[in-house]
Amino acid sequence: MTRTTRPISWVSAARKEFECFPEEAQAICLTALTIAAEGGKADIAKPLKGLGSGVMEIALSYRGNAFRVVYAVQIGAELWVVHAFQKKSTQGIKTPKHEIDLIAARVKRLKEMLR
Repeated sequence: MTRTTRPISWVSAARKEFECFPEEAQAICLTALTIAAEGGKADIAKPLKGLGSGVMEIALSYRGNAFRVVYAVQIGAELWVVHAFQKKSTQGIKTPKHEIDLIAARVKRLKEMLR
């Protein structure tokens, strides 16, 4: 049985942000994205609350830092990476509001663009 792997597309700003991650952190996140593209869900991925279904967040703790990659699975035929950032907040596990707002705006723009 062959599994269909969806293409992974990147919002260009997210790609730039992602390329600033340490190489090992990038490799771990890319593995999680590949699992998602194949229809699965990596252990480090979870739904990102408040943005509707199909918006997922890869949460990686790496050498004392927190890295996040946000992707959407329900926009078009591809899997879209909409945001990548290093979480620097000391206020617990919550994703900062400005990051959520940015993600929401990018998802909205993507949906409009791909209609």
